[in-house]
Amino acid sequence: MHLPSSLYLLFSSSPCSSHSHFCTRTINRFKFSFLSSISLALFMAPAFEDPNVLEGQTQSSSSPQCYSNPDDVSRKSKVTVVGSGNWGSVAAKLIASNTLKLSSFHDEVRMWVFEETLPSGEKLTDVINRTNENVKYLPGIKLGKNVVADPDLENAVKDANMLVFVTPHQFMEGICKRLVGKVNGDVEAISLIKGMEVKREGPCMISTLISEQLGVNCCVLMGANIANEIAVEKFSEATVGYRENIEIAEQWVKLFSTPYFIVTAVQDVEGVELCGTLKNVVAIAAGFVDGLEMGNNTKAAIMRIGLREMKAFSKLLFSSVKDSTFFESCGVADLITTCLGGRNRKVAEAFAKNGGKRSFDDLEAEMLQGQKLQGVSTAREVYEVLSHRGWLELFPLFTTVHEICVGHLPPSAIVEHSERKPRLSIVESSIQYY
Repeated sequence: MHLPSSLYLLFSSSPCSSHSHFCTRTINRFKFSFLSSISLALFMAPAFEDPNVLEGQTQSSSSPQCYSNPDDVSRKSKVTVVGSGNWGSVAAKLIASNTLKLSSFHDEVRMWVFEETLPSGEKLTDVINRTNENVKYLPGIKLGKNVVADPDLENAVKDANMLVFVTPHQFMEGICKRLVGKVNGDVEAISLIKGMEVKREGPCMISTLISEQLGVNCCVLMGANIANEIAVEKFSEATVGYRENIEIAEQWVKLFSTPYFIVTAVQDVEGVELCGTLKNVVAIAAGFVDGLEMGNNTKAAIMRIGLREMKAFSKLLFSSVKDSTFFESCGVADLITTCLGGRNRKVAEAFAKNGGKRSFDDLEAEMLQGQKLQGVSTAREVYEVLSHRGWLELFPLFTTVHEICVGHLPPSAIVEHSERKPRLSIVESSIQYY
């Protein structure tokens, strides 16, 4: 049987970015079933004079057959990454590799860069565009020739209808204020930012801040994602959290997924985002343990207690948070990798080795070359929520981390928090009331 070229293309290309055996078997079964149906239909139907002409259509032999929609080009999505640090640059690399392959996206990926002057006297943006490399925050990694660095925030987001936010969370309120009225009404956003804003009326997640300030829908992406490992294409996973529109979530999954970066979607924005936020506080605690050379048993205990407090805190704030979310990449996997190798753990280890005598600000400036810690500021924000709501005694680990960070307790107090036993029955019963 002769197949039209459109059907041949359908069967000869796999929609699965990971090219798994499962997808191959599924496609083969679909091929067999579909071809059988086509064969039966052709056998029973009257013969066409021209097998390339579909029923109800006529075609001139002098003109080529074309099924494309002339509006397709104008409907292509344009992507801008707002942020260009270590993780932002990796995100741009992932996205740029996919926009070249996916017909529904424009090839070019814009990346907003907070302009800096390098020791050479050159502007960071100029160097990125000339070398295709973020020499300050992701040296040695090519981003993709379709990544264009732009120091002008408003120009970077102009005409974009998919915005990827990946900056330190403490800068987001100012960025959103600058973008009010500057983004299209049909924009979809996603936040890769781990942190939250604490306001008088209560905590505000970054995805909520983006949605409320800009009037757009905002998903989140979190996971066990050490940026430098993903940059060299080591296998990793991530989780997209969405609210209602699964089609939008699938678009984000498609945009980020590669054979080495596997992305799944769950309908739990707050759960996914809080996992990514709170694990940095636990990583600070793990760093204290490492700095004091307390051993793996102690570190495992801190991680377990931290996961328990992450779950309780999340469900006290948002009753919609799902238990299953904590078993996704954004949950226990992200907690493990951050406590083993993240920047928060690294700087907290140095803080403990110095007996708490050097501030986190000094250590951050010395050790991170311009990158920002999230754990210390998040610990402060969590502490403010706990204090305001009278929950300090329910979360001894979170409380102790903050008190060590501000110098009220020595680093060794991280294991003494067990003397302040949490009233877990209160935590569990409170979930349904707060």
